[in-house]
Amino acid sequence: MSRRLINWFRFASPASFYPLAGRLAPWFAAAAAIFIAAGLFLAFFVAPTDYKQGEGYRIMFVHVPAAWMSMFIYLVMAGYAALGLVLNTRLSSMMASALAPTGALFTFLALWTGALWGKPMWGTWWVWDARLTSELILLFLYLGFMSLKAAIDDPRRAARASGLLALVGVVNIPIIYKSVEWWNTLHQGASIRFSSGTTMEETMLLTLVVMTLGFWMYTIAVALTRVRCEILEAEGRASWVAEALARERGR
Repeated sequence: MSRRLINWFRFASPASFYPLAGRLAPWFAAAAAIFIAAGLFLAFFVAPTDYKQGEGYRIMFVHVPAAWMSMFIYLVMAGYAALGLVLNTRLSSMMASALAPTGALFTFLALWTGALWGKPMWGTWWVWDARLTSELILLFLYLGFMSLKAAIDDPRRAARASGLLALVGVVNIPIIYKSVEWWNTLHQGASIRFSSGTTMEETMLLTLVVMTLGFWMYTIAVALTRVRCEILEAEGRASWVAEALARERGR
């Protein structure tokens, strides 16, 4: 048992995690392509037309998973930032940095697809709705995290400062999730609830699940690829980096 724990803990080292990330990233990328292609096929050709919103509701199959991922990635990013602050582990801070651009991408995608949905349904591209506004704040938190880390030259100080910002921003996640319950908003309530199940048609729910899995796989693949770049930038002068690159060139 202790030997297994030691084997897992060794991947906390950038030198051990770098080759592992390189092996795993292509598999997650392939899974992402399969799930997203299947999800888009279900969204456009299999899922039935909504009796109220017509064909325009299909943008939900991108909008909802993107919104879910924007919040989930932020929580994971903040978790890695907390580990970096508490345990002073470099790889944790690198993982937080690797996740931030993808989280910002999904937040922007959620806002953009929400605007495309809002124009025909609400008659406007944007309203200062509680959920829309809190989601916009989330985008600013992602951008602030990346900007703050890039603005500080010393890597350790940059990791600490951006990590603290990430932890402070966690308070926005329950605000986004509960905004439609706490305030009167134009945004519709959740169709999927942990306590009472779902009111969605089965094919629609399956499509949402498949698209969400695709976005998860994409996030993991991109984070693994980006953290390898973070490791190379931070450990560029280490001897193991030259050896690892030589092995990759020799394949």
